[in-house]
Amino acid sequence: MSSCHKAYITTPIYYVNDIAHIGHAYTTIIADTLARYSRMTGLETFFLTGTDEHGQKIEESAKARGKSAQEYADEISATFRNLWDDFGISYDKFIRTTDADHMKGVQKAFKVMYDNGDIYKDVYKGHYCISCETFFPEIQLVDGEFCPECGKPTTVVEEESYFFRLSAYEEKLLKWYEENPECILPKSKRNEVIRFVEGGLEDLSITRTSFDWGVKLPEELNDPKHVMYVWLDALMNYVTALGYGTDEAKMDFWPARIQLIGKDILRFHAIYWPAFLMSLGLEMPKHIAAHGWWTRDGEKMSKSKGNVINPKEVADAYGLDNFRYFMLREVPFGGDGDFSQKALIDRINSDLGNDLGNLLNRLIGMSGKYFEGKVDSGNVSKYYQAELDEVEASLEKLEPLLFEMQIHRYLEELWRPLTVANKAIDKYQPWTLMKEGREEEAMALNGLIAAILAKVSVMLSPVMPEICSKIASALHFTIDNASWNHLCKAKGVLETFTIEKIPPLFPRIEEPLLVQATPEDVPAKSKKETKKAEKQETKKEKQKEEGVALIGIDQFFQTSLKVGTVIKAEEVPKSKKLLLLQVDLGEEAPRQIVAGIKEWYSAEEMLNTQVCVVANLKPAKLMGYKSEGMLLAAKDEDGLCMIRPEKPKKPGTPIG
Repeated sequence: MSSCHKAYITTPIYYVNDIAHIGHAYTTIIADTLARYSRMTGLETFFLTGTDEHGQKIEESAKARGKSAQEYADEISATFRNLWDDFGISYDKFIRTTDADHMKGVQKAFKVMYDNGDIYKDVYKGHYCISCETFFPEIQLVDGEFCPECGKPTTVVEEESYFFRLSAYEEKLLKWYEENPECILPKSKRNEVIRFVEGGLEDLSITRTSFDWGVKLPEELNDPKHVMYVWLDALMNYVTALGYGTDEAKMDFWPARIQLIGKDILRFHAIYWPAFLMSLGLEMPKHIAAHGWWTRDGEKMSKSKGNVINPKEVADAYGLDNFRYFMLREVPFGGDGDFSQKALIDRINSDLGNDLGNLLNRLIGMSGKYFEGKVDSGNVSKYYQAELDEVEASLEKLEPLLFEMQIHRYLEELWRPLTVANKAIDKYQPWTLMKEGREEEAMALNGLIAAILAKVSVMLSPVMPEICSKIASALHFTIDNASWNHLCKAKGVLETFTIEKIPPLFPRIEEPLLVQATPEDVPAKSKKETKKAEKQETKKEKQKEEGVALIGIDQFFQTSLKVGTVIKAEEVPKSKKLLLLQVDLGEEAPRQIVAGIKEWYSAEEMLNTQVCVVANLKPAKLMGYKSEGMLLAAKDEDGLCMIRPEKPKKPGTPIG
């Protein structure tokens, strides 16, 4: 249905059980960047975001706060929309699953799938996690009770339910994955999904009778006690936003070019969603792209630790465009990212200040000193064609990188022209050219630098729209489809103009701008509390002297110990001590662990054995290999032996 001149880009719709955090901002900024780029290059673009507002968890959260479910959903949904508006996110529609048109569309989809024979009624009994809004087979539970995703207790639910024949789509899904190698990005995530589907799919329970806050079934089915499963309701937003089931005016935007999600909801989007689409007779999305999670200073973010990042606070302190650049440049898409003020400051001072901002300052300075601010690009190709060719070679690589979700490489490659420009100034030395009377050559050098800055600002503008608009204004042009066509597609240069002096774009930052808790922020302690603290400190010092370090139970439980099964083992080349292990911890993908046990265990001996793993260590690199955990072992004068469970346990079983 979709025209090649259209681009449909979606974020997941965010669940209204909490306010927006840095992970939500990351997804939305990526989608906004893709949408801005698509518009700039002349594609008719539709960018969708919104909120997911139904389900038992919302109903219970609302009751706990003394509000109706609708009031609670209205309140939280507004915080998301307000943040995206503050961030200048260029969405075309903000959908809510409580919208009347959306609910009509979902009801139509249910009826179509029912009429196709893909939905039937039966009785369901299973373990349900309210927090994840998901049923889990008993084999996936931790200790037969706890949710494998969030660790919270599940509830055994037995109720009448309608089921979707997911099992009927197993072969069709595998065929789609095989015929479309880039349907799921990164490709490693596609492999995870394939392994899951190859393990067999069970039919999916898609209605509930135990709560009321959801979309009712179509009236034709005359079954008012049922509401739809929140994930069926939520996933349909991608087509109801285009009018599916109502006016269908924008359905020619389907299929989506990119559907962005977090890796924690990959299964719903890469298995359930395509199966629903197949049942409805709709095309598959071009790409489903799953990004990683964000930590802070190497630690998982949590309210209890007080280290959750408020994206608006960061953007307000450091500048929205600087924040956008950091998020997209700092981590390869699909991998987990770590936020620290130090890393952000380094990016601003180095990449943005030294490379980009300083180049503009040099151009303003040279133009003002030698040519009264005038810049003429007429003779650039006469003197500096080699530099222009090098710049164009870098620019030609950019678009494929962007839509292959290699955004960090897009920005890396985009910085190469800045290096060319800065080197050209140092190599050709305009001050020397002017002394030698080679004014035409010096002006052409000015024109080269201006052209490179203009081309880079156009291609950088989807990431940093405000900053790039300021650069374009100083160079007397506007960033739009016409300038993209002329400067980037047709490899043109700027017309003659007089440069505008503007303040430095990236003032150097010496100290963190987000203030952590200080002694002044901490309430004064009573004398009793102070005395107690002093006693505890004395006790710690005594333990230290005696070589004993006692910890509290809370400290112990900060360490996550789990049982894992070694599913692959090999030697690390050129290492006498290291083995490279792939360990199944009951997660979506196995963990890679580099272990220094080769002197005592061969790779063959480790294969298919169980081990005990410290599962929440900060990843480290050993001999160039990423290690995502540590094995427990005991070592004395007789050598080393692995600590193992007495009896086989399910991968991921917690120890403690």
